[in-house]
Amino acid sequence: MAKDMGIDLGTASVIVYVKGKGILFKEPSVVAIDNTTNKLLKVGKEAQLMLGRTPNNIKAIRPLRDGVISQYDVTLKMLQYFMRRACGTTLFKPRVIICVPSGITEVEERAVVDAALQAGAKKTHLIEEPLAAAIGAGIDISRPNGNMVVDIGGGTTDVAVISLDAVVIPKSIKVAGDKFDEAIIKYIRGKYNVVIGEPTAELIKMQIGCVWPREETKNMQVKGRCNSEGLPKVITVNSNEIEEALEKPVSEIVDIVLEVLSNTPPELVGDISNNGIVLTGGGSLIYGFDRLLANKTGINVRVADDAVSCVAIGTGKSLDYIGYIPDGVLNISRGRQ
Repeated sequence: MAKDMGIDLGTASVIVYVKGKGILFKEPSVVAIDNTTNKLLKVGKEAQLMLGRTPNNIKAIRPLRDGVISQYDVTLKMLQYFMRRACGTTLFKPRVIICVPSGITEVEERAVVDAALQAGAKKTHLIEEPLAAAIGAGIDISRPNGNMVVDIGGGTTDVAVISLDAVVIPKSIKVAGDKFDEAIIKYIRGKYNVVIGEPTAELIKMQIGCVWPREETKNMQVKGRCNSEGLPKVITVNSNEIEEALEKPVSEIVDIVLEVLSNTPPELVGDISNNGIVLTGGGSLIYGFDRLLANKTGINVRVADDAVSCVAIGTGKSLDYIGYIPDGVLNISRGRQ
């Protein structure tokens, strides 16, 4: 019998949670396709290694951008691969819950549901990322008590105030990990006249990235291409420079958090002041994000345990209620029909 599964279909990675087993695997949201035959060649980590390194007959692409499907057919192939990998060979189709950004439109919601159904799901429901993140972070969302979650993923940042099993104040912006990478690429090109690719920018972000001054400055050698000469060049960048590079996208996230707080009812703001703000998602792991947000809001901020997997864990825990979700409900967070 097929197992129910929760899928964190993220811009940067796909995490699959199977009921009764927990998280089975986490893979980059990258697919390699043969341009001539349109055949699926590699998915996940193996495809990620091909980014920027493929011949003309092969393309390695990320089919999701800003938290939503940008290339439907490729996303469908990727979903089919991951669902078959999770289910194995079985005649029974799984029921699936997929998390989506809170700012997604109904058309984008339908595209995700249709792709999952075509990929082999028996029934598909959606849940908003901040609600799933709160569940995965161990927050009791059923109580009449306000909690704020800031989920910084690859394509979107979702900020939400949650109470009584629902999102009270949601806000989603297309500024997250990908925009951090773009900011680093732009900064290094502008300061050093050196061009680097997305994988290198991501490595810089993970190793020396920060949004709050480090106690000790960290350095890193970076290989790229000189923009004027077209030749390989090695430069050394430091954490202070990356903090400067990330200032604009990070400030946009801080502004959204402040905006949500300003629109939150006073009673819930009081709860959030007592409970603190919870950070989830890979972007929250950049050094100093919690300290920066605490400094700007005056509220205690903590990074959730296993922040990267919180959304997937919360989506998986929601599977316990899948049998009670009425047919026709698309997004269980919003209760849409």
